[in-house]
Amino acid sequence: MAASAGPEIERLIGLLSKLPGLGPRSARRAALALLKRREQLLEPLAASLAETAAKVRSCGVCGAPDTRDPCSICSDDARDGALICVVEEAGALWAMERSGAFRGQYHVLGGLLSALDGIGPEALRVAELVQRAGDGRTREVVLALPATVDGQTTAHYLAERLAGSGVEVTSLARGVPVGGELDWLDDGTIVQALRARRPA
Repeated sequence: MAASAGPEIERLIGLLSKLPGLGPRSARRAALALLKRREQLLEPLAASLAETAAKVRSCGVCGAPDTRDPCSICSDDARDGALICVVEEAGALWAMERSGAFRGQYHVLGGLLSALDGIGPEALRVAELVQRAGDGRTREVVLALPATVDGQTTAHYLAERLAGSGVEVTSLARGVPVGGELDWLDDGTIVQALRARRPA
């Protein structure tokens, strides 16, 4: 967009371009769409962003974003408090919740260990996890981390840190997805599926 668009519009485009999945061109299109539909999109979005910034905080127990502390999941007495699922970020927590298959508590690490990016255990919520696991109530910690080098490094590190806590440490199964065909899968997925095989 030309500089004649004005500094406010340029700032909006610059901020939008920092969002995941939006580059400069997509940010320009999004900014134009917002400006064209000021009353239907721009003003409600601005109000929602302001309200979110004012009210949303990280849960003091699990680290998930919510408007209350402890969050709605940690406050739910119907959930199994002895079962903790460790996820990288809140997006993974929301994905687990969409499935409806997990009825325990969560722990959001806030990232993954990464030597290349200089992210060590002190930058993540590792100490809080170890403290929760050692509270005498926790029975199992499920490591639901990505099947990437950093994800597996983090999972291995957490398993070592939790080894003395007396809780069972498990990880999500990996392998053939539902509806997946073998000739479309990568080699790593096939290897993981073979290693995790079970009686039919």
